Parts: sequence; structure tokens; C-alpha cells
Amino acid sequence: MRFLYSLFLFCISLTFGFSQSGFQLPKNQKKAVIPFQMINNLIFIPIQVNGETLTFLLDTGVEETVLFSLDDKEEVSLHQLEKIKLRGLGTNEAVEAFKSSANKLETAGFADENHEMYLILDQEFNFSSQVGIPVNGIIGYHFFKDHLVEIDYDRKKVIVYADNYTKIRKRIRKTYAQETISLENNKPYYVSTINTTIHKRTSKLLIDTGNSDAIWLFLSEAEDISLPSKNIQCYLGRGFSGNVYGHRARIASFSFGSQTFSQPIGTFPDSTSIRSVNFVANRVGSIGGEVLSRFSVFFDYPNSSLFTKPGAKLKAPFNFNMSGLEIQHDGLEWVTQTYQDRSGNGSVIKTTQDNNFGHVQDNLKIKFELKPVFRIFNVREGSPAQAAGLQKDDRIISLNGKNAHYLTIEKINELLKSEDGRTIVITVERKGVQLTYKFQLKSIL
Repeated sequence: MRFLYSLFLFCISLTFGFSQSGFQLPKNQKKAVIPFQMINNLIFIPIQVNGETLTFLLDTGVEETVLFSLDDKEEVSLHQLEKIKLRGLGTNEAVEAFKSSANKLETAGFADENHEMYLILDQEFNFSSQVGIPVNGIIGYHFFKDHLVEIDYDRKKVIVYADNYTKIRKRIRKTYAQETISLENNKPYYVSTINTTIHKRTSKLLIDTGNSDAIWLFLSEAEDISLPSKNIQCYLGRGFSGNVYGHRARIASFSFGSQTFSQPIGTFPDSTSIRSVNFVANRVGSIGGEVLSRFSVFFDYPNSSLFTKPGAKLKAPFNFNMSGLEIQHDGLEWVTQTYQDRSGNGSVIKTTQDNNFGHVQDNLKIKFELKPVFRIFNVREGSPAQAAGLQKDDRIISLNGKNAHYLTIEKINELLKSEDGRTIVITVERKGVQLTYKFQLKSIL
């Protein structure tokens, strides 16, 4: 089952000029193969910034490269800092940031020797807790702008091809569907047919790998698109300017990649959350990772083209989190495990301070491990979880009999959107007291 959850949709608006030398492959290198980690339909890749390896969200929905969450990366050096302001999705005002020039970024030999970035100092802007891994930044247009870039969601690889690698272009013309995209404000746009049951229309949509949902629609930008009567009001994620709220509802259909998807879940952000977004002409929404991850996709910015081929998840159902719980990673804690040593070499304790070993009695072995802590950060009004009594800030101890220390954000949310009628048993800690709640998932869309 798929995870349908809009974590982030970033739309940076900057009003000053800049110059970039651009990413390049080494002279004799035909391609760069970059393995990625996919969480909630989002793509995370490793990139070295001035020699220090960081984790970036790969996001076609942003123009500039943004850094944040550098507390654990004290060795990162940034050059030529200049104070600026950033605005984007959310309900708050602009955030302070710094522009940094003349930086070297590199991944798998694909490098830019003179890259500009924007550093956000606000510690509240940190979505590592939402995905369960440390994330240090976002990279967008400048990664894609000069090369043919493949995103293979099934194999979890991003592949950048050299301009003179003609073999790959012959292959994709034979096996992939080609469609035209437009680049406006250095972001890719695609024209789709959307049917909301009441209206059917041709619509311009941003192709946004940094949005984990299927499709976002902005009611303020299209008078003939209306919110379906059967909908839920919910928290959608976090943008540069704060939290994003809106509604979710199923729409009749929309098309992408020579495929038509029936009954996908559309997301409708409210007008307050999008007030700082600068819309290009005729744009009515975005296509996100819940759709893109059903394909192998080639982005060809230099030729304004997109190539798609259906992947293994093409026919997966469009589901959503039916519990009403939003879960976040809340740090790590040391956990002790005691088990029997069958090696015949005696027993040891591994200390957390200096990793020295000392003898203990009999055949017991004790080890200390860092394990994740999960906490509820939002409970949707009227949801099964709220009716059961769960509250914001409850710490999760176990979920359907599984200790939370051995879960991930991905596994938790797969369970919470798994199937209508499924029973969920959750034990939480609230003010030092453990409480157990039971409820059933209920599909209301």
C-alpha cells in the first residue's frame, strides 16, 4: 500500500539576480548513477557541499538550492554570505536566510564548482522529524537544467547522462512516451486533463518531485474547479512560511504519462496557505510523487521534454491515512537488549561512553543501541484516532503489538493507510503514564 501524505511543497520567491556555472560531468564520464532513499514518495540523495556529505531532497518544484538543519554538520564551510528573505507556502511571514556563493557541490562525479545556496537559520524549519532521517537541504532546477536526468523509482536511482551519450536517447524514444513540458520560472509544467466529476478541463500543473501527494489543485486559480462535497479538512504539511492546511477529496480522474488515473485523491490547500505563492499564468495545481513514483521518468529540460514509462506501482490504489494521526520522529534514545551469548566466549557489556568491553556473569550479553522515538504531532478533527482519545504530543510505545523502537515513519504510515476497517491498537505514554487505545480505520472518501 502506498503512503499518501503531503509533507512539503516549496515555492521560493526571490527577487534578485545570480549566476551559476552549472553542474557538469567529468569529460570522459558518460553518466552519473546516484542511489536515492525514497520516503513517502520523496527522493533523498547524498551531495557533498565543500567536502562535507549532506542529504538533500531532490525537488523539481524549487529553483534555488536551500540548506538548513546543519547542527550536526559543524565542518560545513559556506562562502560569501549575504542576508535575504524567503517566502513560500504557509501561513506565517517570510523567513530570514543567507545567500552563499562560490560553493562546490558534487555527487557521483556530477559537480558544480560555483554554486549558490540559501541557508535558513530558523531551527523550526526542519522536516527531518517528518521523514525520520536527517535532511540538510533541498536542490532543484540547477541539478536538472543542463542534462538528461532519469528518475527510476523502482530501482531507486537517479541517473544523469552526458550530452554525447546518444545511445540512451535512442532507447528512450523506442520504449518511453514523450510529452512536452514548459519551463517557467525555471520549473517544469505539464498540461493534463482533469475531471472533478462536475467539470472536465485542460489544466497546467507543476511537476513537483518535492510533493508527496498525487495532485494538488488551487481553487483560487480555477473558477470551474470546485471542492467535492465529500472531503476531509486536514493538516497538509509545512512550507517555508509555516504550516499548510486544506482539504482532501477524490476527483473523478486526471491524466499523466499517457495514462488516465481514476479516483485519485486530490489535495486542496486553503487560500491562506498559498497567499505568498507567485503563480505562473494558468497554473491550477501540481503533480506530486504519488503519481510520479508509478513511472520511470526522464526530465529533459534543455529540450522541454518529459519521457515516461509505467513502473511496478502503476496500478497501486490511491489511499490516504485513515486514522487521522500525523506522526513525527522525535529523536533517539539508548535502548538495552539482553540476550544469550552462544559463541562460548563469555559475556560482555558494551558501554555507551567509550565502547570498552567488560565481563558479566553467565552467558548473558547486553548491548546498547540507539532507537527512534515517535510522537503524535497532530490529530485530525473528527477522526477515528480523536474519537478513541489520542492526543497531540502522545509518545508512541507500540503499534499493533510492535515496539515503536523497531518501526519507521514509513512503516507506521503504511499501517495507518492500509485498509478500511483494520483494527489499530496503539499504546502511548502521556505525562509518564502508559495508555492503550483501540480504533478502526475508516475510509470516508
